[in-house]
Amino acid sequence: MINTLNWWHECIRDVPDFPKPGIVFKDITPLLANGEAFSAVVSELACHVGSDVDAIVGIEARGFIFGAALAQQLGLGLITVRKPGKLPANVHSVEYELEYGMDRLEIHRDALSIGHKVVVVDDLLATGGTAAATVQLVRKLGAEVDACLFVIELSFLNGKKALGDVNVHSLLRYE
Repeated sequence: MINTLNWWHECIRDVPDFPKPGIVFKDITPLLANGEAFSAVVSELACHVGSDVDAIVGIEARGFIFGAALAQQLGLGLITVRKPGKLPANVHSVEYELEYGMDRLEIHRDALSIGHKVVVVDDLLATGGTAAATVQLVRKLGAEVDACLFVIELSFLNGKKALGDVNVHSLLRYE
């Protein structure tokens, strides 16, 4: 069941069997195309960012969209977590399991330091592997993760469990 307190769920399109058979992909492109919905989602995400947060961490690729808009709205910087080979300077990397395979993420070694407090942003929380890998990378740099924010959560996959003690906020939940 969808959290019906928010009207944005009507802007999320289901695409069956993408990227492989058995997966129902939650397509956010209609939400992004609706200026009012996109703005409302970013404003709602901003409500979950504490005043002592130093930066927003966006996860490739759709997390960049929401992370950049959120960072701009709050006057914060955006730190990008990318797929291998996309960052030009020295990186930390971590391999993790997706709901449909394995992948790797990287962050610049100098992107954050001890004492920084960040919020991690992505479009979707499924099994939690991507977000947990990002939290691991942020902590490798000595920074603290204040919260992980998601537009969509597939609650039935129990992704929050992979994030342990991290505060998790999702705007739309699919049971």
